[in-house]
Amino acid sequence: MTVTSGTASRTGGVGPLLRSWRDRQRVSQLELALRADSSARHISFIETGRSRPSEEMLLRLAEHLDVPVRERNALLLAAGYAPHYPETPLNDPALDVVREGIERLITGFEPYPALVVDAVYDVVAANRGVAKLFDGVPQALLTPPLNSVRLTLHPRGLAPRIRNLREWRGHLLEQMRRQIALHRSDGLRTLYEEVAAYPVPDDTAGGPRQPSRPVAHFALPMVIDHEGRTLSFVSSISTFNTPMDVTVAELAVEALLPADPATAAYVRSWL
Repeated sequence: MTVTSGTASRTGGVGPLLRSWRDRQRVSQLELALRADSSARHISFIETGRSRPSEEMLLRLAEHLDVPVRERNALLLAAGYAPHYPETPLNDPALDVVREGIERLITGFEPYPALVVDAVYDVVAANRGVAKLFDGVPQALLTPPLNSVRLTLHPRGLAPRIRNLREWRGHLLEQMRRQIALHRSDGLRTLYEEVAAYPVPDDTAGGPRQPSRPVAHFALPMVIDHEGRTLSFVSSISTFNTPMDVTVAELAVEALLPADPATAAYVRSWL
């Protein structure tokens, strides 16, 4: 088992780092103090470097600011403490129950596609519905480690098949921008710069093609051509509640659920 060093403070200590999280959440010093059973004066002293917070206080402040687990370790390191949350490799026996649980979960979604991704959208598990959806994608793109965003937006991946590519691409890129702002991940930023630079296929240059039948309006669907049919899926994403390990905190389960009866009926014929 290892522990993560997070993103070490590049701003001169824990004070500026804490203030950046508070500003990001648009929480005043007084409001944060009330939430954490402290005082605005003490919060101010921490942020200006006049006071060193205890490890317990720093974790309490991070909790009330909804700081991600990896970044909580970064706060602790910036204050001179050891990381609190381990980062256990997913193949470690300690996470056997986690792996078994997510395998059961995504298998339970079959025949609908479902997969598990990590913090940079690398696929760590996928069910048979996902394999069916990616039929026809060049083998070069299917060489591990698979990346769900790259596979979706690459010009030789699913992108040419997605009828509303501009909308779906915009949704994915905006989701990545929010995560970059929250996690400050160099790996995620590199991936974003790569996929944002992919050309949009010419047949979508004038805007998204219209689906051949109505699609759900309760959520943005991905409308995709598959073996001569037009399918429509909405995405549902689940994460672990109150994780205590960096690896587990950064896992996400994504299921593609049919957005209309015709898609549901066709996908049920896959398996």
